[in-house]
Amino acid sequence: MSAVTMVQAVARTLDEEMARDPRVVVMGEDVGKRGGVFLATEKLFDKYGPDRVIDTPLAEAAIVGAALGMAVHGLRPVAEIQFADYVYPGFDQLVSQVAKLRYRSGGQFTAPMVVRMPAGGGVKGGHHHSQSPEAHFAHTAGLKVVFPSTPKDTQGLLRAAIRDDDPVVFLEPKRLYRAVKEELDDDPDFALPIGKAAERRRGDDVVLVSYGGSMAETLRAADALVEQGISPHVIDLRSLAPWDEEAVLSAVARVGRVVLVSEAPHTASFMSEVSATIAEEVLDALLAPPARVTGPDTPYPYAQDREYLPGPNRILRAVQRVLDY
Repeated sequence: MSAVTMVQAVARTLDEEMARDPRVVVMGEDVGKRGGVFLATEKLFDKYGPDRVIDTPLAEAAIVGAALGMAVHGLRPVAEIQFADYVYPGFDQLVSQVAKLRYRSGGQFTAPMVVRMPAGGGVKGGHHHSQSPEAHFAHTAGLKVVFPSTPKDTQGLLRAAIRDDDPVVFLEPKRLYRAVKEELDDDPDFALPIGKAAERRRGDDVVLVSYGGSMAETLRAADALVEQGISPHVIDLRSLAPWDEEAVLSAVARVGRVVLVSEAPHTASFMSEVSATIAEEVLDALLAPPARVTGPDTPYPYAQDREYLPGPNRILRAVQRVLDY
């Protein structure tokens, strides 16, 4: 199989799952003939028609609510929110209805649905097209939250999300949509377990933990550290709810130093939860306090992407702090 980009991995996985299971439907703004603003649903309309690839109004509450109704009645909808920044009109549906259905019905009903949304910055989209709202969803009991960083992980995790009997919020780092290519798995049942991190590099001096778009900067920082004679251990969380506590805690307990990287605003970011868990569970093994490298507590700017995002230089400075502690 030839190498593809992340957005092509989304389109191919959707195609394969729709061909395999007639219950899978795709819905969202411009997902039909247009193929989505990023072409993540390209050619699906021509192949499956308007009954399974549904163009919706610009109404996120209706998109999420209709997807929930479809899921309750036996379908497996994959709803696209055109940009994660615009999910908030549908936020009430997600946190009050979708996330609660299994519990409020005593297990009589489930919501086997996926809500896909391009997230994060790096494309000069400004404060309405660049946010990283993952912490809102990870905080909501009843939702699974996934944020991959590679085409193959996107394939495996999206397939797992579509086949899951519970709702999954699937965030996609749009600045990585076409940044790299990777061969996908030919196995039609290839899936990755939600909640399992990936070890991108094994090292002994400092642990770097990230996910989504920030993995690109984290890996560049790791390469720079190797050139300096420093051995980084790099973990890609991939899933935030649930997240792989065992992988992170075992690595931090072994190494003793950790830097947590995320482009979301600093206060109450998901990495705050990871940092707190590390402090609670492996405090005695730490040689330095956990360091967080995040976006600032400001709305995302229009022109200053490099200043806002946690680039390699900021990560390297944080590593130096924990090494000097």
